[in-house]
Amino acid sequence: MNRKPDLTMPTPAEDAAIARGIAGDPDAVSLPTEQIKRMRSARKVPEQVVGKEKADALVKRRGRPAKPAGERKVNQTLRIDPDVLDAYKATGSGWQTLMNDALRDYAKSHRILPRR
Repeated sequence: MNRKPDLTMPTPAEDAAIARGIAGDPDAVSLPTEQIKRMRSARKVPEQVVGKEKADALVKRRGRPAKPAGERKVNQTLRIDPDVLDAYKATGSGWQTLMNDALRDYAKSHRILPRR
């Protein structure tokens, strides 16, 4: 499923109207090519310019750190009876981990999965 909206390019007449609107706006500044070439991503702004705290905040990755490729969980659609799902959800936060652990224990005890 493509989640990106269709991009519709403006017609030449619409483009000209947009350009006229920009030209008439005193706040719309046209930057010189040299200035555009000197621009850098905010992630690359040295801390001397904005300070260490702000620079760290700009480049800090949010969320949990990524696990190595071999340890990452896999997203999988799984059809489960409603009563089983409700029972696990009723255990509260962490029910997915509890279900994963139960599946792992079953797989190990039935020698479907090697024991670690």
